[in-house]
Amino acid sequence: MVTLRTLTPNDAPALTRIYSGTSIQHTTGKPLTLDQAHEKIRTALARATETPRAQWSWGIVATDEMIGLIALRRRTPSMGTLSYILREDTWGNGYATEAVKHVVAFAFTTVSLERLEAMHHPDNPASGRVLAKAGFTRTGTSDRCVEDGPAVPYQVYALPLPRAPLPR
Repeated sequence: MVTLRTLTPNDAPALTRIYSGTSIQHTTGKPLTLDQAHEKIRTALARATETPRAQWSWGIVATDEMIGLIALRRRTPSMGTLSYILREDTWGNGYATEAVKHVVAFAFTTVSLERLEAMHHPDNPASGRVLAKAGFTRTGTSDRCVEDGPAVPYQVYALPLPRAPLPR
């Protein structure tokens, strides 16, 4: 079971552990320093005070420790994007899927979004499985430029707000 919680300044060491090793191979590829982790937390806490709010970030907690980070960003009044990262030694336990499901429920109820989108690197099919288990459908690809390299066709997924069936 996972829970989501607001980040605190004390989470910086955990963030450096999350943003390291194999976990970052399909992101920047560069480990997060302690100073960068502190800045990431400061930014998340500052965004939490903005009105209107455009971003939410939570620590993913399992077995009483922070093992990942998940974020929801409002891109338009009705559409948001989702991103997440887990520490590599926690992969394969369903933690990402459970965290995504929590954020999906939050996005559609509390934030009143009507559509969510997410994407993953083509060499990270496990992330696609997480999204599919959470109800997302693959919609195509989007070329993303990576540092000093060619564009990479990221897999794109979407999840519309579930609609109640019409009465008969």
